[in-house]
Amino acid sequence: MTPQLQQAIKLLQLSTLDLQQEIHQALESNPMLELIENSDEDESGISQESNTQSADKSTSENSEQTSERNSEQPTDEQVLNGDDSNWQEEMPGDLAVDSNWDDIYPSTYSASNSYDSDSIDYESRNTTVDTLQDHLLWQLNLTPMSEKDKSIGFAIIDAIDANGMLTVGVESMNAGFESELEIELDEIVAVLHRIQQFDPIGVGYRDLSECLSIQLNQIDDSNFSKLIANAKLIVKEYLNLLGHHDYAQLMRKTKLKEEELRDTIMIIESLDPRPGANISPPSTTYMIPDVIVTKLAESGRWKVELNPDTAPKIRINSDYASLVKRADSSDENNYLRDNLQEARWFIKSLQSRNETLMKVATRIVEHQRDFLEYGDEAMKPLVLHDIAEVVNMHESTISRVTTQKYMHTPRGIYELKYFFSSHVSTKDGGECSSTAIRAILKKIIAAENVRKPLSDNKITELLENKGINVARRTIAKYRESLSIPPSNERKRLIG
Repeated sequence: MTPQLQQAIKLLQLSTLDLQQEIHQALESNPMLELIENSDEDESGISQESNTQSADKSTSENSEQTSERNSEQPTDEQVLNGDDSNWQEEMPGDLAVDSNWDDIYPSTYSASNSYDSDSIDYESRNTTVDTLQDHLLWQLNLTPMSEKDKSIGFAIIDAIDANGMLTVGVESMNAGFESELEIELDEIVAVLHRIQQFDPIGVGYRDLSECLSIQLNQIDDSNFSKLIANAKLIVKEYLNLLGHHDYAQLMRKTKLKEEELRDTIMIIESLDPRPGANISPPSTTYMIPDVIVTKLAESGRWKVELNPDTAPKIRINSDYASLVKRADSSDENNYLRDNLQEARWFIKSLQSRNETLMKVATRIVEHQRDFLEYGDEAMKPLVLHDIAEVVNMHESTISRVTTQKYMHTPRGIYELKYFFSSHVSTKDGGECSSTAIRAILKKIIAAENVRKPLSDNKITELLENKGINVARRTIAKYRESLSIPPSNERKRLIG
């Protein structure tokens, strides 16, 4: 495998963020590459479209292209696939140093300039988010107490996890203090109770029952005093029964009527079982789509194009390239010549990546057109081999192209791998994708009677009535993948 091919494969499997970093590194290390500023593009009148080539050949207004098509109306397949007959052109083994690169390949890799220092939000990038420990320590320092109690408070806060739970027992904590401090177990418990009144209420809890009880004790409403008393009883004595949705046992144990139990459960469900989780929420990850799919209003066809905002614009620096002399064998000339060759290969690898991504995305859209029109239930079975066979590539290449690459559709942003799924057979000899089955399963459970949730066996029977042959254990696997609990845990009380 040549270094050039290795580079092409490496760029092919990079995500958008990794690709941007790779381009920036290439710009820093190779003097033959330069960034195309927006002002340069405006002044030169350059209009580059190598990475925004559209599959919508039906909307082109170019008169030369129209004459080449002999004024024929394009088909849906032409709209989706585009003219990519030369996309598999092999890279030459070597190029003459004095050859004109523009005669062979375009010298510019086009994409919008996301490397604009003026657009960087330094404030948001440098903003730090306080952790739960920071939030609690700030309150501890504002609380009047002795130095001994503050030392205990520091130890307690250090043992609280991100959800607000105390991860070390008070006995173990007491044993960890130095003997000369003469700290008693009751002192640790007293400071713990003080911290449990900090914001957020319930932080420092040792178990779920204690967490919910602390929050219930803070509710001061005489109008709901009886319901709150019932909630405290359930939380303290019968939390396990509530967790298993055993309402019949709960009503027998608490002697509550169904309506009273339902109202009590509503109060318990309003509490926060992880009070510390909202102090420092996980950072949001933004996905930049590599492919944009839109539906043309005039023709109703689907248009596929690459996102122009995924990478900086780069090109060969003509000033440095003109310094290379073919007959000169000096170290300086060899350095320039090697960098020129590397720059050419880098640009060609980027173009190859875009062409491959465009071709694969186009075939996916062509195959999953029903999904774009009607949703998950219309998703068709698709495996890597199906696309590999159509585009004449190896399955491993398709796997690289679809990993960490995202497609923006009118239905949302999806990873390209989302469109691939296994299948199960139907009674009429057809196939149904696992994604479609999950969508049907979710729809069936959403419409079930919450008093009598459907078991996995019953769902299997309902799918068989729809002509879909699927085993009960497969239903259980799909249900778990959707984070849907079993039927006994879905049971609810309703008025």
